[in-house]
Amino acid sequence: ELKQNYPNPFNPTTKIKYTIPSNVASDFSLSKITLKVYDILGKEVATLVNGQLAAGSQRVFFDASSLNSGVYFYRIDADGIDGQKFSSTRKMILTK
Repeated sequence: ELKQNYPNPFNPTTKIKYTIPSNVASDFSLSKITLKVYDILGKEVATLVNGQLAAGSQRVFFDASSLNSGVYFYRIDADGIDGQKFSSTRKMILTK
């Protein structure tokens, strides 16, 4: 599950929470997780997570102080141990 960032709108930092369910990753195995931020044109502006993670609740902080005000999207992609794939995208607004 990918949750809405908080706060939204934000300036210049925000927190993004996500959960990896136990049926995707177990205590003994890891899932490949990527969490990236894109601008309104679809250009990748940041990679927040790129690695193997176990099941559970996670959070990451995004510092957008080097970016312009505007609408951005963040997307999570997860590859589970059983071959399942999950993807979700949400919108956030940076106001300076």
